[in-house]
Amino acid sequence: MEYIENMPLVDLMRSEKMTFVQLIIPAESAHRAITYLGQLGLLQFRDLNAEKSPFQRTFVNQVKRCVEMARKLRYFKDQIHKAGLLLPPLPASQPDTELEEIEIQLAEHEHELIEMNANSEKLRQSYNELLEFKMVLQKASGFLVSSSSHPTDREIELDENVYSNDNHGDTASLIEQEMHSELSNQSGVRFISGIICKSKVLQFERMLFRATRGNMLFNQAVADDEILDPSSNEMVEKIVFVVFFSGEQARTKILKICEAFSANCYPVPEDTTKRRQITQEVLSRLSELETTLDAGLRHRDKALTSIGYHLTKWINMVKTQKAVYDTLNMLNFDVTKKCLVGEGWCPIFAKTKIQEALQRATFDSSSQVGIIFHVMDAVESPPTYFRTNRFTNAFQEIVDAYGVAKYQEANPAVYTIVTFPFLFAVMFGDWGHGICLLLGALVLIARESKLSSQKLGSFMEMLFGGRYVLLLMSMFSIYCGLIYNEFFSVPFHIFGDSAYKCRDATCSDAQTIGLIKYKDPYPFGVDPSWRGSRSELPFLNSLKMKMSILLGVAQMNLGIILSYFNARFFSSSLDIKYQFIPQIIFLNSLFGYLSLLVVVKWCTGSQADLYHVMIYMFLSPFEALGENRLFWGQSVLQVILLLLALIAVPWMLFPKPFILKKLHMERFQGRTYGILGTSEMGSDDQPDSARERAEEFNFSEVFVHQMIHSIEFVLGAVSNTASYLRLWALSLAHSELSTVFYEKVLLLAWGYENIIIRLVGLAVFAFATAFILLMMETLSAFLHALRLHWVEFQNKFYHGDGYKFMPFSFALLADDED
Repeated sequence: MEYIENMPLVDLMRSEKMTFVQLIIPAESAHRAITYLGQLGLLQFRDLNAEKSPFQRTFVNQVKRCVEMARKLRYFKDQIHKAGLLLPPLPASQPDTELEEIEIQLAEHEHELIEMNANSEKLRQSYNELLEFKMVLQKASGFLVSSSSHPTDREIELDENVYSNDNHGDTASLIEQEMHSELSNQSGVRFISGIICKSKVLQFERMLFRATRGNMLFNQAVADDEILDPSSNEMVEKIVFVVFFSGEQARTKILKICEAFSANCYPVPEDTTKRRQITQEVLSRLSELETTLDAGLRHRDKALTSIGYHLTKWINMVKTQKAVYDTLNMLNFDVTKKCLVGEGWCPIFAKTKIQEALQRATFDSSSQVGIIFHVMDAVESPPTYFRTNRFTNAFQEIVDAYGVAKYQEANPAVYTIVTFPFLFAVMFGDWGHGICLLLGALVLIARESKLSSQKLGSFMEMLFGGRYVLLLMSMFSIYCGLIYNEFFSVPFHIFGDSAYKCRDATCSDAQTIGLIKYKDPYPFGVDPSWRGSRSELPFLNSLKMKMSILLGVAQMNLGIILSYFNARFFSSSLDIKYQFIPQIIFLNSLFGYLSLLVVVKWCTGSQADLYHVMIYMFLSPFEALGENRLFWGQSVLQVILLLLALIAVPWMLFPKPFILKKLHMERFQGRTYGILGTSEMGSDDQPDSARERAEEFNFSEVFVHQMIHSIEFVLGAVSNTASYLRLWALSLAHSELSTVFYEKVLLLAWGYENIIIRLVGLAVFAFATAFILLMMETLSAFLHALRLHWVEFQNKFYHGDGYKFMPFSFALLADDED
């Protein structure tokens, strides 16, 4: 016991010791103090204004300003992305800028960008209309006959009101003259020309046919150029159309249909000379607009580049300032309204650093009053904080996904670092597949610095985060693969020759009959001669099944032993006497004894039937074992162990509730005393011992809880042991799948002389290995190993009802960025 007391503390074994502190900060240095604490990232503030809504807090206006600036920055970022520009890297040093200056600059830049975008949109709309007009003029010429073939003079078919908007108002004078001339003639064949999206042309033509009852002629042609759609910023293919009809009523219907289908109509004169003049004028206007648009785009890109140079710095600054004001909103003003009072948790090792940061904030803000920092007592349980590194962080996340450890509770992550990859490897054991996983893990680790600074997809991010878990899983897989002697299901004579040889020359290479043992067992792992023999499957099944039981019992015993260290750490002698001791006795009286029988059978080579031994241990405990006896005194030992297992169940169930009731009665009869609260404590802040006076001890609730816990452990001891047989099942499945792919795909294809069949077989084998064995089987073994740790191992000692230490830290803000 003295040796255990003197053992060095392991950082991960227990969470960091925390202390509850109070800060009294003068108003003039509050902002700088919180900023320095955010840079340090070792203090978790408690919200003292939880009953207030966000709009009732002190610094709500500053938060609103930061939110508005963040919106503008997102707008700039979207504009830079749409323009196809790249954000330059953050310069090593940039001059500090006040938040007010940034706010003014952002407002100016936003106004400038909105104005430029509006002008660009107008110019783009005019350019699109002129481009469409040009294509309509070019394509419609082919549909129009000469004016001499018509019984009337030339006609313009669109009402002047259609083209009276601003977009058409500044076109050439020839166009306007053409629109307003010759509209008096209301007879003869007319036409309307325009342009429409290709996706709508079929419905458009069908609607025209129905509206005019077939009294029209519809001609169409594909436009030469695609048009940029301003709303979607994509190129759209369009169709030029000309509709010939007769009558004013038909013209009205066609114009309404064009408007409904968003078809743009343009006036096309029948006279060739006028068409040519209008076409030349349109081309001239297009050239001018192209020049203007290019100049506008260059000006906008220059402005966006200038913004992009500072954008990353501005985003970080606005984000940190918003976080500072959000934290200030968690603080309370004192009665004088001159100081802010804050409370929170910090690790004990960080107290000196926090005090130094607060002193620096007082000095830098030129405050006449220093910041008061003092430790307080707290009733609530402290948060849990484990200091992890790149290697241990992934294993800690695996444990935290089940539940965050209670404050100072034994941390399963210490043992998960070894047991998790090892149990995975027991199910995945193949040193060929392990080498493939190892190469993948080494690639991720080699490119660690590059990948950590990139934005990865969800799957790749998960894989990169678990790179060290993958590394250990691959190394243990190689180890277990060497024990199973499997390299893509093929055995190798790595550690020497087989211990078996043929009895005579007729044995040849059959490996199924005639093999005899002629020397000591194979030095490491499974003898390669077992592969292909008639007894291969029974032998490997027996080996892996018994090994699964041994590993399961060992890990469950570890969990129960950790519950002892938890009880001892929290000074709970009741849990040691009435929980740890009966649990360790019950588990080992049954399944510990089974593990002993397995080891003895392996060592002695006995042919005893362990199924028979365990079954009749309960059915006929006093019956002679006969040929199933493995050692002297086994029958007596079985009776003793069975009695111990039966005694352990009431030992777990009855004493603890009655002792708790007795202690409660003594506590309120003056035999023991609770902690007296200070005058500053409210009714909600009093210790548990003081609050319990008003509460009755609910014996039935405690007894039912203990009964459920005892029944769960007894039944769980059986079900959890059986659950570890998944190690055997998945290992067998992985081995058999590898064998099938090797023998039925690769060897079968290699039996042909055709090189194409061989290549196809090799490709199928590689595909099956990569996607089924290296991906699906890896995921399957990972999930089963996860279940064994969460359920079978951690439920023996781990409560997982704590909450994580979440300090106010600017570094965490950077990690949460999208």
